[in-house]
Amino acid sequence: MRCPYCGCDDTQVKDSRPTEDNTAIRRRRVCTGCGGRFTTFERVQLRELSVIKRTGRRVPFDRDKLMRSVQVSLRKRPVEDEKVERMVSGIVRQLESAGDAEVAAEQIGTLVMEGLMGLDEIAYIRFASVYKNFREAKDFSDMLSEMSADDEIDTDIQDAD
Repeated sequence: MRCPYCGCDDTQVKDSRPTEDNTAIRRRRVCTGCGGRFTTFERVQLRELSVIKRTGRRVPFDRDKLMRSVQVSLRKRPVEDEKVERMVSGIVRQLESAGDAEVAAEQIGTLVMEGLMGLDEIAYIRFASVYKNFREAKDFSDMLSEMSADDEIDTDIQDAD
């Protein structure tokens, strides 16, 4: 593993342990060149995925990009990092186990929106505003009306049980 500080190829693993959700191995490393310490994560990757963008262009799937977009929507929201990691890992597992090597960007967006709805409604709206390309305040209002209508339906179903 190359040191992120000096670029040296000679680093040593000082500590390894599984992450809280057992989906990755966390390794603490030290560079023998500069003494810098850093952390790496090792995850199982079932297959190489490609994302088909709306333009038709294909790009390699990037788990870190997915995580960053989720974190942007959750910025300054009271959601534990552990829950976010679990959600992203679940999305990646769904995509990898689906059997297709190519995934439409819309499918990923839909999975993220479903996950965010369960975590934080504000983050859900933030993500939706970018994903659905909101252009004006009315788009937000329409989404909020749709969400409150869904809540009423859920309440009616629960009351009937």
